[in-house]
Amino acid sequence: MRPRLLLVTDLDYPAAGRPEYRDEDLGLAARLRADFDVALCHPVDASALMAGFDLVLVRNSGPVLRYVDQYAQFRREALAAGAKVFTELSGKADMAGKQYLLDLTEAGFPVIPTVDRAQDAHRLPESAEYVVKPKLGADSVGLRFLPRTELPDGTDHLIQPRIDFAYEVSFYYVDQTYCYALHTPDPALRWDLAPYTPTDADLAFARRFVTWNAVAHGIQRVDACRTREGELLLVELEDLNPYLSLDRVSPATRETFVAALTDSLLRMLD
Repeated sequence: MRPRLLLVTDLDYPAAGRPEYRDEDLGLAARLRADFDVALCHPVDASALMAGFDLVLVRNSGPVLRYVDQYAQFRREALAAGAKVFTELSGKADMAGKQYLLDLTEAGFPVIPTVDRAQDAHRLPESAEYVVKPKLGADSVGLRFLPRTELPDGTDHLIQPRIDFAYEVSFYYVDQTYCYALHTPDPALRWDLAPYTPTDADLAFARRFVTWNAVAHGIQRVDACRTREGELLLVELEDLNPYLSLDRVSPATRETFVAALTDSLLRMLD
């Protein structure tokens, strides 16, 4: 029997700036059928269905904020059953919330400086505006730009200085292996991406976060911004359901990525 793969996706999620959001997973499912028996399901159905499959591949499932309880149940049941989930649930970055940005700030990693209390804003670089976003946020859901005098109380949000950056760049990994990079020629257009050729220093920057996360089987996207001074700072480390922008890479790069993904999924079964 061929391995049975449950691909968790939300084909109806209205992804801002990405009308092809659903198409990416439909195309990926078609390609993976060469090696797996594939079924697609919505994230709220994953707990009920995963026992009938050998592998669960979490892909473009949208922000967890829309189904917090169901996601928590999925994690509990998958861990208890020893289910093979890709990306594996040991990830310490976005799949566990945004606490890691606070932890990495404290540890001195090159990240956008982050606090979670208004009274700690003095620890951040001075800024005319601050970025405020929920700890369980994704895809800019709940993101606000506020002056320091209006920063919210409580610890449910992250607070960061609003960085004047030249562009954003994303590095895409399967397991610990670098696959490709894309950047935003126009920083105002987050999803208008173009291929990017990283330097050795760029790859060393991204590798530092992938190594920290220590994920053996999974997809990771290291999102960074290039400051006007030339420094790279981490924006987020997406290890739950990173959109891959496979339509923005060459056919050869796309095939290489899917081959690496297929190989990792098969090795996870072993």
